[in-house]
Amino acid sequence: MSHIGIVPARGGSKRVPGKNIRNIAGKPLLAWTAEAALGSRLDRVVLSTDSEEIAAVGCAAGLEVPFLRLPSLAEDSTTMLPVLLQFLEWLEQVEPTVESIVLLQPTSPLRLPKHINEALDLFESRSPESVVSVTDVSSTFGASKFMAFEAGGAVSKVAVQPMHDLVIRNGPAIIITEPQVIKRRQLYGSPTLGYKMERRYSLDIDDEEDFLFAEQMLMGQLALAHQSSRR
Repeated sequence: MSHIGIVPARGGSKRVPGKNIRNIAGKPLLAWTAEAALGSRLDRVVLSTDSEEIAAVGCAAGLEVPFLRLPSLAEDSTTMLPVLLQFLEWLEQVEPTVESIVLLQPTSPLRLPKHINEALDLFESRSPESVVSVTDVSSTFGASKFMAFEAGGAVSKVAVQPMHDLVIRNGPAIIITEPQVIKRRQLYGSPTLGYKMERRYSLDIDDEEDFLFAEQMLMGQLALAHQSSRR
């Protein structure tokens, strides 16, 4: 049985043009996820893209690119499920005994190999149908601070349940799911367990501001690693 990673990276990003292969902290954004995936205990890691340019960057980063995604699966409105169904159809021809599909969004460059491994440990030890990475809701967004923005610009306080037991998907940086869940045309099985990641590793790049902040974080990590190697 094996754990197979898939990195979905279509062309045509509009909020951040060329996002998946744009340089960030010295390498293409896609390369950070490739490095984390290939440094984990995943058995193989495949890139799903419709773009030959992205495919070339993925290959250079060590990812497998056995096919290009259909154009109909690379539109703005395309959800992840049909992309995974196409991937699974190919995978069943080359890897008949797959324990899990591990989805790794390339927009989470702060994710580390240890996060993938720990999520896999949870999947194997508890045997759920799925695992999804989550992070705690920031204390900045306390339940007492929520307000509704109404017509005319007025705001009013709204009742929100206490947030000590709430978490949010962090991108998500990691989804592990059994192939049978995807065949049922679902992304999350039952049960789905949450794998908690610290918020500093959970940034999901969605716009230019996220991109700039992620670059600062990555540059800081590189500086710390350089200092440690010199000791």
